[in-house]
Amino acid sequence: MTPLKYLQAYPPDLQAQVRQMLDQGRLGDYLHQRYPERHAVQSDKALYTYVLDIKQEHLRNAPSIDKVLFDNRLDLTHRALGLHTTVSRVQGGKLKSKKEIRIASLFKEAAPQFLKMIVVHELAHLKESDHNKAFYKLCEYMQPGYHQLEFDLRVYLTWRDLPT
Repeated sequence: MTPLKYLQAYPPDLQAQVRQMLDQGRLGDYLHQRYPERHAVQSDKALYTYVLDIKQEHLRNAPSIDKVLFDNRLDLTHRALGLHTTVSRVQGGKLKSKKEIRIASLFKEAAPQFLKMIVVHELAHLKESDHNKAFYKLCEYMQPGYHQLEFDLRVYLTWRDLPT
């Protein structure tokens, strides 16, 4: 029995339910029924606008974001679905820092709820650097039902990795 790599931190009974759906070939249907839509955010420019809208709604006092883009190397290189970075440079006598958010390209084809979940996750890192209680409370504030969406995203990634 192969381990469910995206679901290893979840209780065995939840993993068993997912494995049963996998064995019965029902996981894809379940996901499609639960998340039938695909979002329209397909370019880096549209993603930047999308992220800034969410930031403006929930995190007005957070540092500004200078760059947002889909990254097709992200999930392979960093073993991450999203990445937030701060790039610091010396310009003249001043230290300038720029904040970037990179979202894995696989989210171009995902449900809008999954895109928002990963954007909310990366935006929350502007306020909380660690994955602690305050971090997840902020995620839940920005997107109610965050924890369920994170689980469902992990189920989606499990289904997506199935051999075709």
